[in-house]
Amino acid sequence: MKDFSCSPTADLFYILFKVSSFNIDDIFDESIPFEIRKKAVLDYQIQENRYYSEFYNILGDRSQEIPLIPIQLFRDRDIYSGSKKPELYFQSSGTSGMLRSRHFIVDPSLYRRSIMEAFCSHYRDDFVIWAYTPGYNDNPKSSLIWMLNELISNDSSGQSRFLSLNTSLPEFKVKDKRLMLFGAAFGLMDVAEKYPVQLTEGTIIMETGGMKTHRREMTRDEMHLKLANAFGLDKSDVHSEYGMTELLSQSYSLGDDWFIPPHWMMVSIRNPENPIESVADGEEGLIGIIDLANVYSCPFILTGDKGVRREDGSFQVLGRWSPENLRGCNFLIDVD
Repeated sequence: MKDFSCSPTADLFYILFKVSSFNIDDIFDESIPFEIRKKAVLDYQIQENRYYSEFYNILGDRSQEIPLIPIQLFRDRDIYSGSKKPELYFQSSGTSGMLRSRHFIVDPSLYRRSIMEAFCSHYRDDFVIWAYTPGYNDNPKSSLIWMLNELISNDSSGQSRFLSLNTSLPEFKVKDKRLMLFGAAFGLMDVAEKYPVQLTEGTIIMETGGMKTHRREMTRDEMHLKLANAFGLDKSDVHSEYGMTELLSQSYSLGDDWFIPPHWMMVSIRNPENPIESVADGEEGLIGIIDLANVYSCPFILTGDKGVRREDGSFQVLGRWSPENLRGCNFLIDVD
């Protein structure tokens, strides 16, 4: 088995860390080096996740990086780790009869903590959240709706809420609070085109992507400019959230094109011809994610998204990679 430790010092730290009994709080403890947290979670996955263990045993010894399972596996297998049965699951959006991803959640408190710690690392608690989510409201298993419910419930003012669909935005009258208009890109664009209005100074628009699967396509830059103009804001006030059904953590871009992952998540860019190796910073490839909050499902995921990474760990999303079925990473889908 390949050792993915980072240094002799890290190895010693890891031994002490293991002896002191790893627990879930350690995932969110930034004082523990990420490499140490990652190694502990990797050990747990190899021991407790049947599908990842099988995948790792085939690829681990010949990989320079931790092997990442193809995200399609969440459509074909019930993926969770350990002996405890999941309390709930999230399901990706899709049409009737379509095979959709399912993410089994053993411990919902992990998702709650990941949501709030990632959000609060960038935004203070002075925001009222208005959520506009057409297309997601009809999916009772939507992880986005679950996340927004959590953010809304944590607003002590009681003014955060889901907005009615296909209506103009109400007037914002909350004192000593700022507004965050949070929603899927295509829905926000519909509001911007039908009901443009001047929003209060300090408002943040938070879009979650989702343009390509609906009636129009445009670049993120074009979309942000249109949203800013429609709501009387600066383009830097339009932010983005990157998440997906298969992840319990979100990354945020704060008015530019670069997403910042939380400290318990690491993004690498993988070679689409050989996904067990990473490409250099600045080169395009497949976005690979290690999300330690996914400890009870699978933290090591190869997405179908194209992207590029900077040396500081931030990354851009450049669209979907086509074709999705990439050489060298999908054999596990055929394994019983």
